[in-house]
Amino acid sequence: MEYLTFHNGTAVPQLGLGTWQSPASHVTNAVVFAIRDAGYRHIDCAAVYKNEPAVGDAFSQLFPRVVPREDVFVTSKLWNSAHHPHDVRPACLQTLKDLELEYLDVYLMHWGIATRGGLGGNSKKMDHLAPVSIQETWHAMEKLVDEGLVRHIGVSNFTGIMLVDLLTYARYRPVMNQIELHPYNVQERLVQFCQGMGMCVTAYSPLGRPGNAITEAEPDEKAHHLFNEPIIKDVAASLGKTPAQVVLRWAVERGVCVIPKSTSEEHIMGNSKIFDFALTNEQMHRISSLDEHFRFVDPIAWDEVPYFD
Repeated sequence: MEYLTFHNGTAVPQLGLGTWQSPASHVTNAVVFAIRDAGYRHIDCAAVYKNEPAVGDAFSQLFPRVVPREDVFVTSKLWNSAHHPHDVRPACLQTLKDLELEYLDVYLMHWGIATRGGLGGNSKKMDHLAPVSIQETWHAMEKLVDEGLVRHIGVSNFTGIMLVDLLTYARYRPVMNQIELHPYNVQERLVQFCQGMGMCVTAYSPLGRPGNAITEAEPDEKAHHLFNEPIIKDVAASLGKTPAQVVLRWAVERGVCVIPKSTSEEHIMGNSKIFDFALTNEQMHRISSLDEHFRFVDPIAWDEVPYFD
């Protein structure tokens, strides 16, 4: 395992297990296997995934009998409908209850958009947005740090200008920005900016998600399938590695955390085998040349807000 360091000196494992779209009936075993058998020490969760109680079942089996709680870095996220300052603490407490934890290592603002309604209850209407500023929500999250419910706070899906604004009033600076990042969406300038400001970047969907996109139009699977790219296949063959391992290593060598999602023990184990090889500069550049600024995840499909345009 390799680690990154937050601006306050806290270490975070570069490889984590993502749990988005992992069915509750499978995610418990996946988390147990990842930590107990595959050496993972970083688990990424969110309230809106609606499987945190099942992840909590895994943690109850693991802590402290298999591994000490403090050895595992646990992330969760505040959903859009809980941005009001009165809702932030109850949302965090519910996540802690579901995960059977006393604290989170990092709590992220899932999106910089406040909405009305419950988890996943967004409709495609602008009037679904709630009049709550990011500043109000952030100050409420800072109180969670003061109280010891979370060790650090950060953001997800924030653009550069959103981060600039946040940094003007943050009492606790964000330690992380979790963004969609893969060879089709390299985001070089945003990564460099975050790292230059002392923020860790975590890549979600690091392997892409062909055939399962959240966009206005489903992408063509053959046109957007990383593992079929000749460059990826060629680099993998030259190293005796799988395309998935090469793509994950490409992100790790950029100083980024990766949280590939899987409930397959074979894939969980395979994704962990990325710390015994390195890519050359030429290989890194070739993989980065696949950049199309293509997103598998775009909130335009939820709120009709051009978030990234």
